[in-house]
Amino acid sequence: MSIEGILGENLYVFGGLTVIMVGGCALMMGQALASTWRPLWQLVPYGILLAIFGRFLAYALFDNVLLAPMPFVVVVVLVLAFGAAGYRLTQAHLMVRQYPWLYRRAGLFGWRQIGR
Repeated sequence: MSIEGILGENLYVFGGLTVIMVGGCALMMGQALASTWRPLWQLVPYGILLAIFGRFLAYALFDNVLLAPMPFVVVVVLVLAFGAAGYRLTQAHLMVRQYPWLYRRAGLFGWRQIGR
């Protein structure tokens, strides 16, 4: 099976529509969940809905297969990865900004307690 068979679309559509547009929306979804202090598990139902939307756009705009299971799984994994990255980036920013006497930034995705 070729890479286009796994993705369900050609590489240009996957890169432009799925990675840039839907992945960007997933990043913002993760940021929105973290900025309202919601738990990480809520990323899953919203991510599945966003993946359904992304597959529908690929079907409606580029005549791709709508109900193919493998491309849907690829989009769900991509959406959850981008969403989790946005969630963790925002959570680290909020922890350091709101509790500056307790935490310092430790890398892009983390924080550490002051004095440890």
